[in-house]
Amino acid sequence: MKPLLLEFCITIKSKGFFIVLLLLSGSRLYSQNEIQLGVPIEIPLALSGNFAELRGGHFHAGVDIKTKGRQGLKVNAVEKGSIRRIRVSTTGYGKSLYLEHNNGLTTVYAHLQKFAPKIESFIKSIQYEKQTFEVQKFLRKGELTMTQGELIGYSGNTGGSFGPHLHFEVRDSDTQRPLNPLRMGLPVKDTQRPQLRQLYLFDEKETLYHMVPLQKMSDSVYRTDLIQTQGKIGFGLGMFDRQDFSYNRNGIYKVELILNGRTVYSYQLDQIDFKDQKFIPLFIDYPLLKTNKRRIYKLFTPKHSELSFLSDVPSDGVVTIQEGKSYQLKIVIADFQGNRSYLETYIDGKQSLHSIGPYKVDASTHSLLPERDYLIDFGKKGVYFSKESFFNPAAIRCEPSPSGLDLELPLVPVRKDFEVFFTPPSGDSLKIAQTAIIRTNEKGEISFLNTQKNKERWEAKTKEGGRFHLGRDRIDPLVEPVNFKEGQWLSRFRYLKIRIDDSDSGIQSYRGTLNGHWILFEYEPKLKLLTYDFSDKTFEAAEHKLELEVKDGVGNRTLYQATIYRKYNLVE
Repeated sequence: MKPLLLEFCITIKSKGFFIVLLLLSGSRLYSQNEIQLGVPIEIPLALSGNFAELRGGHFHAGVDIKTKGRQGLKVNAVEKGSIRRIRVSTTGYGKSLYLEHNNGLTTVYAHLQKFAPKIESFIKSIQYEKQTFEVQKFLRKGELTMTQGELIGYSGNTGGSFGPHLHFEVRDSDTQRPLNPLRMGLPVKDTQRPQLRQLYLFDEKETLYHMVPLQKMSDSVYRTDLIQTQGKIGFGLGMFDRQDFSYNRNGIYKVELILNGRTVYSYQLDQIDFKDQKFIPLFIDYPLLKTNKRRIYKLFTPKHSELSFLSDVPSDGVVTIQEGKSYQLKIVIADFQGNRSYLETYIDGKQSLHSIGPYKVDASTHSLLPERDYLIDFGKKGVYFSKESFFNPAAIRCEPSPSGLDLELPLVPVRKDFEVFFTPPSGDSLKIAQTAIIRTNEKGEISFLNTQKNKERWEAKTKEGGRFHLGRDRIDPLVEPVNFKEGQWLSRFRYLKIRIDDSDSGIQSYRGTLNGHWILFEYEPKLKLLTYDFSDKTFEAAEHKLELEVKDGVGNRTLYQATIYRKYNLVE
């Protein structure tokens, strides 16, 4: 990759500070402490997640700020700017806001409990106009502005969050590439050194073949016994970081691999690209993760990957160990504050290691090449893999069973969705409507897949193996009131709460009305709870007819009706 060329330098003055922006062709490079942002939440900052650490199928695009296990803490704008995007979703970032600043940065605030009043009223008017809870609104620059320190909203646990916290991001406004928020002056106290686990060796085919235990010599230095091997090898490492006031095992900021005094591999996580996500199965040892739930980071550039933060590494990290020669290996890992840990060891060029054997791929029914597409058809059922469904040649098992088909993907990372298909069933139209393609995993857990139903073929897309068959969901969704009952007076109630649930195909949609008028029920799937704010609408009569229709993934429907009483001339 060619180095970026400096085009020009701009110096501006903001709030008494001089800020220097170095603008580069194709990208904007921010050096540490060039731009100082405010603090999004007014408590001592402790992180439950670092920038660019691995989160299942994605690199973490920001930092997770702990909120002492609570919701409702005030979240403020870290710099003046224009709100460019507001999103409300039951998944992902939940309630989130994107604020663009004049310094070329955009900040993102996610998993909010609710927005500040002026933002809440703005987005609620759109929700009522579109008659839907989940909305996304893009705004023009200057349409809705914020000052530095102004209230944006309150911390929460909405969307794909697994506990109360604030997810905070900094992005390059032009490219939307996530940048490390710690570079913008977030005051996170960190005196803890990163921790190392085992060292692993990979052969030239990127197959893990040996694990080396570590000996902790001091707070920062680790060593191993003499390693004997030869040929082209790569290294892998188990590692994590912690900050003060946090026991979470977070990701590593910087890695350097040194062989005989020469750096052969390094990276520093200052920015990532959303395109990096699809290469995560190559960045770690996927088979060991699947078999032992152990995440091992490869300290070499994986084949077929295009990870943006590895584009400028000094080499691919694969080294050649020659027979009869000795080598000194040193690995340095560091956090953003410069706390370091070191692994020092020696290698003799001898072939005496044996495979640790945590996984092997047995002879299989089908061996698939990434550059080809494959149709495995058993007549009334089958699987279709399009080109580049896999990163590397994949040995899979796919066999018909009396009820469907069994598909095993033995420790093979899947690059993109493949298609499972069945011939549509015949018979009663109601039974057919209640039927979909079902996947059962190795634990016996059942999930209904989003099934596209055509006259000739039913299809569902997935990245997971398992047992696939057609199954029926006969049960209507559950709907039950939480804080009220039929005929109750609710004049002094602020909220109306209803529990909805469907254990089979899941909740697909819901619609509520009061006296025939659509009302906004906020949905929190983790709590299986719908909540309506009585202050949204005003009615003259005291008697109110409530209706709520809930549908599941195959169209089963429950209609809940109740009469409640409430006077609206009371002070809310």
